[in-house]
Amino acid sequence: MTALADALVAARRSNTTLSAAPWTDALQDAAQAYEVQDAIASALGWFQSGTVPANWKSGGASRNVTLTHAPLPPLGVRTSPADFSDLTFHSPGIEAEIALRLGQNVTPAMAAKLDHQDAASLIDAMAVSVEIVDSRWQDLAATAALLRLADSQVHGALVLGEWQPYAAVDWASQRCETKVGDSEPVVREGTHPLADPAWLLPIWLRHVTRHGQTAPAGTVVTTGSWVGIVPCHRGDQVTVEFAGIGSVRLIV
Repeated sequence: MTALADALVAARRSNTTLSAAPWTDALQDAAQAYEVQDAIASALGWFQSGTVPANWKSGGASRNVTLTHAPLPPLGVRTSPADFSDLTFHSPGIEAEIALRLGQNVTPAMAAKLDHQDAASLIDAMAVSVEIVDSRWQDLAATAALLRLADSQVHGALVLGEWQPYAAVDWASQRCETKVGDSEPVVREGTHPLADPAWLLPIWLRHVTRHGQTAPAGTVVTTGSWVGIVPCHRGDQVTVEFAGIGSVRLIV
């Protein structure tokens, strides 16, 4: 695991990519992938020691799979309108999402008792968000899931829109429109993979607090794509709008 973490750190520092083939059997389970995440963050000085990172991604393809999580490096978290021309991406894609923000501290004891019905009461605000998905792996489609997870679950950057008070939403009819460059808009309705973005909160919070730390009020999690991954290129202008909630704009 140490060698894998060192290789991913070197790839980030040099803005290069790695072949996944030599690392196919490097990880046995998700716990090891999370250890690599932590080692990379420590080596690159992303977060203050002993504190919970301020921004996260969490999600999965359905409620029937194991959700995955990753803390997000602060340099790549920006507010709309955002310009990422100063960052390096290799094969970027766009995910249109909803971000949620904790309205109170959540201790490990609280997280352990949370269920899907009462977790939403911990949220004070929501915002439209866009994740730029990117990877340090050369052939992402052929890269094992644990290696993707170790690489910050293939995170590139995050844009946050204006925060709105959190309120019950009919997510099944929520409309999302994503436009990338000159392409036709991608319009989806009710397509969140978990049906409700807040459904992941208990699972995510138990992960965040697993080392005995308290997740502080203001911690943000972006919750999974409504449109899959929409390809994009450097210089593309991107607009994402969730009807009734807000919008974001960015340049890749």
